[in-house]
Amino acid sequence: MYREPGKSRFQLDLRRHLRSQNICNNLVHLICEIAEASKYVIHAVRTGDLGVAGTSNLYGEEQLALDVLSDRILRKRLTHSGVVCNIASEEMDEIYQAQSDGPDLYSVAYDPLDGSSLVDVNLSIGTIVSIYKGCNLFQEGRNQVAALYILYGPRVSLVYSVGNGVHEFTMNSLNEYTLSRENVTMAPCGDIYAPGGLRNKYTPGTEKFVTYLEEKGSKLRYSGGFVPDINQVLMKGKGIFFYPALKGSPKGKLRLLYELNPMAFLIEQAGGAASNGTIPILDVKPESLDHREPIYIGCAEDVQKAVEFQAACGQEC
Repeated sequence: MYREPGKSRFQLDLRRHLRSQNICNNLVHLICEIAEASKYVIHAVRTGDLGVAGTSNLYGEEQLALDVLSDRILRKRLTHSGVVCNIASEEMDEIYQAQSDGPDLYSVAYDPLDGSSLVDVNLSIGTIVSIYKGCNLFQEGRNQVAALYILYGPRVSLVYSVGNGVHEFTMNSLNEYTLSRENVTMAPCGDIYAPGGLRNKYTPGTEKFVTYLEEKGSKLRYSGGFVPDINQVLMKGKGIFFYPALKGSPKGKLRLLYELNPMAFLIEQAGGAASNGTIPILDVKPESLDHREPIYIGCAEDVQKAVEFQAACGQEC
């Protein structure tokens, strides 16, 4: 990858790095617009209203004021980028058309502030973004042209992939994203696990998988936020996150369009895997904006072990 004379890789900014990835200018522009929007989101998180907005989203969940504000910031930036046709947000009831279909336009699905209920206790949260070429959002996740998340923690970091590895950028004192890790990779298996959902509602296959993890000495590390938990697994390069099918909730909790597809894309690009317990998440075609799937995501061998326990239990339990 080209670097200007005298520039270390830790000084490379996001735009320059994107231009080295052999992607079109519109996609570079789009990702940079999302990065710019995140600066306003983190300002809102640090200084904004922590109360409820008095409204509910598509899923009947009470919206916090920060959810609504973060959604407005991102949607406005995407709409005025000039390169986006359709926008789907976890906080909107329907797809928003920014402009009519045209050449070299993109569709974006995002969760503007994942884990927003953790803000009032000062835990890490994030933004998750999925990008497709054209105006069809109801495609398998494998068709994504880019995916990224932004973690608002002790440091603000942006992790992205355009199908050529996974790269981490950290916001510096000038509010610029500069390269901190290039080509992040995951080990075949790990020794940490982040389990979502109530354990007394786990199916027998998942219960046996957890017992397997405990017996091999894996440490439980769960924050309650999808972005920080995935970031931990990805940046440590080991471990697994799962939010499985539960008794009474066979589809789990997490949404395919806004959460699972972008994270699965990133994890696979780093050499990991993501499955709903039967097939890879990236091979599941969304049926609706609210489509949910169980998820096992992380080191490839750990995910495969989870799939094997589900299959065995389906035959024997």
